Amino acid sequence: MSEAMSEKRERRLVIKLNDTSLELVEGDITEQQVEAIVNPANEQLQLIGGVAGVIKENGGPAVQEECNRIGGTAVGTAVITGAGKMRFKHVIHAVGPRFGEGDDDRKLASAVRASLALADRHGLKSLAIPAISTGNFGFPLDRCARILLTEVHRYLQGGTKLQQVVVVLAGDEAFTAFTRELRRGFR
Repeated sequence: MSEAMSEKRERRLVIKLNDTSLELVEGDITEQQVEAIVNPANEQLQLIGGVAGVIKENGGPAVQEECNRIGGTAVGTAVITGAGKMRFKHVIHAVGPRFGEGDDDRKLASAVRASLALADRHGLKSLAIPAISTGNFGFPLDRCARILLTEVHRYLQGGTKLQQVVVVLAGDEAFTAFTRELRRGFR
């Protein structure tokens, strides 16, 4: 196998929770075959850098225009827009906490739950979600992994239309942290 081909491969770990597939994937969230992706947003819903910057670039101006009409949302909440020119239907913009602002774990858990609930309310069957708040917002990967996976597990236990939840992780460090947490089991 050529080196270029091996670089394109995604690492993927799949488990079944009731009727839903929970997947950990190392890759690009905008490349996932899902109905919606979660954007780790800021409170003003401005698509600036990181995942948001890629969404702005790939989705065209329509996504930012919808965000501007909404105007913003509080930490721990989520809103939904169309996906512009991207292949999926929607972008769910979830605002996680900036690490160290206080009550961080509860706010992150709330943002994850809000994303899942919004996907369900819109009848979506598949959703890709990143490690919210771990980039520019500075949330520790291990802590995010525990909270995010616990909240996804709890949500899926309550009955859902979601058939696939893909946790998309950027890089080996994130994939390893989430894999380690998943193997520890849900708490």
